[in-house]
Amino acid sequence: MVIYVVFCKDFEHRKGELMGMLVERRNDMRGQTQWESGLKWARLAFGHLVKDKKDIFVFPKEMEINDDQGLLVEKGIFGKEEYLKIMNMIDQEIKKERKGN
Repeated sequence: MVIYVVFCKDFEHRKGELMGMLVERRNDMRGQTQWESGLKWARLAFGHLVKDKKDIFVFPKEMEINDDQGLLVEKGIFGKEEYLKIMNMIDQEIKKERKGN
């Protein structure tokens, strides 16, 4: 599974502003790199929120997540608040696993 964290360039503050997250399950990128695939999808999903779609950029990250937990199963596009909640839950699960081992 590939997670794309989506940002928008903030030229005034010289940093990226978090927009959300995309979850991609397919293995076949149809001849594109992970970055190209994620960027195209991010521009389609979040492009209406910015003046220029070229200001959107992504960071692809491969993750191993059990589908039986239902964490990211039902939805492929997450807004900023949802992304932060999910990352908090993932961090808590990682901490629990480390304490258990």
